[in-house]
Amino acid sequence: MLNQIALKEIIANPGIDKMDKVLACLAFDIENAKQVKEIKEIGVNSGFTTIKTVNVSSVLSRHTGRTLKSPLGWELTNPGKTYIKQLGGGPVIQLSSSLRLLLQNIKSENTKSFVEEAIECFEAHHYRASVVIAWVGAISVLYEHVVQHHLSDFNSVASKKEPKWKPAKNADDLARMKEANFLVVCESASIIGKSVKQELEGCLTFRNGCGHPNSLKIGENRVSAHIESLIMNVYAVF
Repeated sequence: MLNQIALKEIIANPGIDKMDKVLACLAFDIENAKQVKEIKEIGVNSGFTTIKTVNVSSVLSRHTGRTLKSPLGWELTNPGKTYIKQLGGGPVIQLSSSLRLLLQNIKSENTKSFVEEAIECFEAHHYRASVVIAWVGAISVLYEHVVQHHLSDFNSVASKKEPKWKPAKNADDLARMKEANFLVVCESASIIGKSVKQELEGCLTFRNGCGHPNSLKIGENRVSAHIESLIMNVYAVF
């Protein structure tokens, strides 16, 4: 539920008390029940060094209804998970921390710069800018993936769909094609599946709506969904 970046944000927040920080440690790698020793190790590794002197079992037992003790160790209940979401600052912290983790695995410096800027815009609540830049980063990832692994197949399909297409040699050449057409060619060349193409077409439409002067109103949840989709279908895949 919490990755290490999100957990560190909670640990570093002076407004969050020690009991809640212990609960947050339990929310790290949430799929697995944890013994007290494991919880303390998670805390120490995230900068919560004073957890070494805390009676973790006592603290967790006082989170009535939010935790339970199973034979495998301590676990969070559904109310506990809800509480952690509120504690962690909601979608902004969760999404930005997920992006920052993915950022570490992006090799292209050009793509990395787009993602960094999208994160900063999202954290600052500049939602339109975040939507646009997150898309630019995602399409950049797809361009690099096509160039490195599917350039011949892409050019072959593109030439059939667009007779005037001049075979691409690099990412800049791919940018000559309209992004909507690029997605169609990627699907036809089996680089992405039909459902992924349709999802990305929706992201592209949303990007276009945010990138032009209009009366469109957007909020945190809609932007979170846009970025989450790009994470799951592009950043975490390619």
